[in-house]
Amino acid sequence: MVNGDIVNKIAAVKKEDGKNIWLFGGALLTTALLNAGLIGEMILSVHPIVPGAGKPLFSQASQRHSLVLLHSETYTSRLVQLTYQIK
Repeated sequence: MVNGDIVNKIAAVKKEDGKNIWLFGGALLTTALLNAGLIGEMILSVHPIVPGAGKPLFSQASQRHSLVLLHSETYTSRLVQLTYQIK
């Protein structure tokens, strides 16, 4: 778990040797990293329910981003996972 200035911590980790960084988070984390240009690829999971309330995922995005669909997969639970490259 990471606390504090997550954007600077992730930027520092990206400069280290290694491959991909996998983060799991909600609207605030995703938007902060997207605004900082730190997301190259994103997996969105679409659950087959309408909750009736909640937070928009990208409500505070500072600019428009193009997404390129790399992969999609549908599971027996009806969940759909979409993998996008951020342009």
